[in-house]
Amino acid sequence: MDAVRLILTSRQALAASSEMSGTLTEVWQAQALAQAIGSRLAVSGPPELRGEALGLTELAGRGCGVLDAPDLDTGALRAAQLTELDDAREALLALGGLLGEVGIALVGVASGASDEARYWQCMEAIDAADESRDRVLEMLRKLAAREEALPER
Repeated sequence: MDAVRLILTSRQALAASSEMSGTLTEVWQAQALAQAIGSRLAVSGPPELRGEALGLTELAGRGCGVLDAPDLDTGALRAAQLTELDDAREALLALGGLLGEVGIALVGVASGASDEARYWQCMEAIDAADESRDRVLEMLRKLAAREEALPER
């Protein structure tokens, strides 16, 4: 499935989640998807994005790692459904929006956390989502610079 479509599905699922466990599952799904997109860009994306894409893969992986992995069937794992990444710019724009929403959702979960461990887990996940978003924004900047450098057709 196309990256943009998966990102939109994740954004809708995150917005629709109402309980803490559902929100954390969707946050984990979003981070796993960001990790998969970063990996795809690192391997087959534009050469100037590869370093930042590797960083995104690492940071999003950290975002998944600090959260408890949800009990999902392989078919429900959106990252595993990623088969196409046709337009890097469009995918990165959508992913940046998703990661921003992930941070906001995690603030909500952290503020309602019943124990300190959950609170700090959310803080670490917020940090990972924010740093992942920074990598996405840097890749968008590099794509824009590349497009400016191309001769007019």
